[in-house]
Amino acid sequence: MSNDKKPYFPLFVDLNEKQIVVVGAGTIAKRRIRTLVSFTNHLTVIAPEVNRELLDMEKAGMLRIKRKNYEREDIYDADYVIAATNDHQINSDIYSACKCMGITVNVCSDKTKCDFYFPGLARKEEMIVGVCAGGRDHKKAKALTEAVQLLMERNEINWKKDE
Repeated sequence: MSNDKKPYFPLFVDLNEKQIVVVGAGTIAKRRIRTLVSFTNHLTVIAPEVNRELLDMEKAGMLRIKRKNYEREDIYDADYVIAATNDHQINSDIYSACKCMGITVNVCSDKTKCDFYFPGLARKEEMIVGVCAGGRDHKKAKALTEAVQLLMERNEINWKKDE
């Protein structure tokens, strides 16, 4: 048996009733939040300060914001946690707590502390294609995602139902 680390398996997960907590509200956190609001109604953001975009999302009922500093109790009921603060020590603490509690976690600043990666998403109607470069080459993944999205939008795929 080989000791080589195998790539991540692309897995599509039903997040409808899952509790998702994003700790942080900076650039990367917002990108993750924008993606997640399309897949769950149970998204909580923990951050002492948030911008207008997140406040508007909260007003629209897309997420809940706890305007505070992170504490371990914030993640006790979570199914998935995204650690996206600009403090490596806090992110590391979140990771450790999640691992102890069996919570699936993604630490945005450290690919070695991720149980999952965020793929690039191409979408059309009910079709979703995820592209991931295993945390290595984001530019290639982004280029492929954009190419697939363009292909989907141009209707160059036979979208007919089963015949």
